[in-house]
Amino acid sequence: MPGTVGRVPTPTGPVPSARVPGVTGMVDRHRWSDSRLGPPEYWDLAVRAAAEIVLASPAPMALHLGDEFFLLYNDAYADLIGDKHPQALGQPAPQVFAEVWPMPGIGDVVEHTYRTGEPFLEREVTLPLRRATAQHQAVYVRACSPVRDSRGRIVGVLSVITETNPAIRQLQGLSELAAALSGTLTLDDVARVALRYAITSFDADRVCFTVDDGGGWRMARRVRGELVDEADERLPPLWRRGPADWQAPAVASARTGLAGYTDDGEPLREVAADRHDQKIRALAAVPLSAAVVRGALTVGYRSAHPWSAQERALLAASAELVGQATERARRFETQHGTAQLLQRSMLPENLPGLPRLRIAARYDPGVDGNAAGGDFYDAFVLPTGDLGVVLGDVAGHDVQAAARMGQVRAALRALALNDPRPDQVLIGLDRLVSSLGAEAGTHELFVTVAFGVIDVARELLTLASAGHPAPLIRRCSSGGEPRAEYVQVPVGAPLGVGYRPATCTVAFPPGDTLLLFSDGVVERRRQGLSRGLARLAESVAGAHSGDPRALCAAATAAVPGATEDDVAVLAVEYALRPSRSARMEVPAEPTAPSRVRHWMTAQLTEWGVAESVIGAAVLCTSELTTNALLHAGTAARVEIDLSPERLLVSVADSGSRGTVTRTRTDTLSSRGRGLGLIEELSDAWGTDPTVRGSTVWFEILTPPQ
Repeated sequence: MPGTVGRVPTPTGPVPSARVPGVTGMVDRHRWSDSRLGPPEYWDLAVRAAAEIVLASPAPMALHLGDEFFLLYNDAYADLIGDKHPQALGQPAPQVFAEVWPMPGIGDVVEHTYRTGEPFLEREVTLPLRRATAQHQAVYVRACSPVRDSRGRIVGVLSVITETNPAIRQLQGLSELAAALSGTLTLDDVARVALRYAITSFDADRVCFTVDDGGGWRMARRVRGELVDEADERLPPLWRRGPADWQAPAVASARTGLAGYTDDGEPLREVAADRHDQKIRALAAVPLSAAVVRGALTVGYRSAHPWSAQERALLAASAELVGQATERARRFETQHGTAQLLQRSMLPENLPGLPRLRIAARYDPGVDGNAAGGDFYDAFVLPTGDLGVVLGDVAGHDVQAAARMGQVRAALRALALNDPRPDQVLIGLDRLVSSLGAEAGTHELFVTVAFGVIDVARELLTLASAGHPAPLIRRCSSGGEPRAEYVQVPVGAPLGVGYRPATCTVAFPPGDTLLLFSDGVVERRRQGLSRGLARLAESVAGAHSGDPRALCAAATAAVPGATEDDVAVLAVEYALRPSRSARMEVPAEPTAPSRVRHWMTAQLTEWGVAESVIGAAVLCTSELTTNALLHAGTAARVEIDLSPERLLVSVADSGSRGTVTRTRTDTLSSRGRGLGLIEELSDAWGTDPTVRGSTVWFEILTPPQ
């Protein structure tokens, strides 16, 4: 009778032939007498028949018996629930699955069938079972049916759970891979997507992506259980490099264009980098399907694994998709590298270092990284001893715009060195831009620019602007909360279209930070400019400190959403007191991280830094130095800057692709954990592209003395 609840499937007396054929020893040995169900020999014959069907079935099946849904299940179901077996046998299902039973579509489905007698079928459902991972949820077909006793009363629920056809899941995985690869731009992006897909879709112990690299090869790898978090995704994958005659199976497959399969053996014995490679017994190496780029995708297991025809077909299809994405990425990087090299070669390689003025800048290309932009910045010391700062934007996003940007920047510095008054500098620059436009036969050449002079002795800032966003100053008065305010400088028209000179002078005392920025920082599609300006001011005012590098990072992330325009930021802090700084050139040697740790510990101890800050800073610096050497493969530079408010550490590399000798065999697998520590131990951290290479930095606030 549907709807009859509160009954336990127990008849009034024992039933002859207590043991039903097919009931396993596991069920026989369970102490059913301790539960409300009682011994199996007292169960209703219909219930015992249902139990026999469950235990004899090769498909995952379970009985939920009585009001408390006591569990009885077979071996296939035990495999699904993993380490919850065998303790789950005979226990209430809501107790066994306490963490998920209240979730919609889990416990309520069983309870509804038990209460109403209505069967339930769901053809595609993701369940939180043992086989699911954070990146891949297995898809199941689930059915629930009421179990009735000999009198027709509902006394339980039969659940049948079957994983969907593997071929369907694999097709879905290929579709997801294609979608993810469509959003990749660089080889680093392709490597991350390909490795994430391969290790989850094939449930592998080791996967790697290999591609040719000029005269040699480079390989990125993932292993089962490796920690890869959001922080790790911010940095490029760790590439292992090999010579042109590398004997790795992936290289052999890429070179010949033929797939290779090892069911059981030691396929990586001759080229193993660490214990993860040494343990691999089964390996598939499939060449990428690409016309220009040579590469391969490999999948490995630590136990013997015969490669079925279905797996080989899936690997071939995956390698074809990855190969197409690899070719697109190689073309993009070639074009992007040329454009960015031109762009960055026209920006200052080093900014001046002054006792009381700390300076930092950041430039990020827009969405279309193939094009060179016209954004530029500069900072230089004037003959008067004052500091000149400028940030501007030449119209256009092509090589010609970048070339004109170089002309404008050089001319501005020459004019300022002759007469540093901001309005006079922009008047002279306006004549140059008008001349360049006439020479090119166009009226569409114009430049927006903000130029200022910081007088440290008089604590004044004099600014002039030609159609550029108003600069922002972070005011930090003693004892008060920081605030951000835009300088009320007359904007005027851009250079080349009728600029009229005007200046303004504002106070710039110690503790304040000036921020110059391009319109790409605050402009977003379908968002008002005033909203972007407000978000920028809010982000700058709420920063941990007025440190210019941290403010540049905060400014570029202040307004959410992608921008098609380039982003340029220049920040100058007038420090309350001079900071202390030191640097160390780090050779590309195995002992380099250890040498950095010793040098940094001694330097910070000499400066009287708190031990807690020293410990965190040395740990973070060691990790960043290791990453820089592994990624760039050439000498790096570590710089430390200590002010009364914070400790700033940066690690810069030259961005070339050399080879680093390794002394630790497990470096690849420990990388994510180290970056997680940096995220945890520092108050702020980020990455900055430089003219030649990149810089990774972090900041730790220091306790007051």
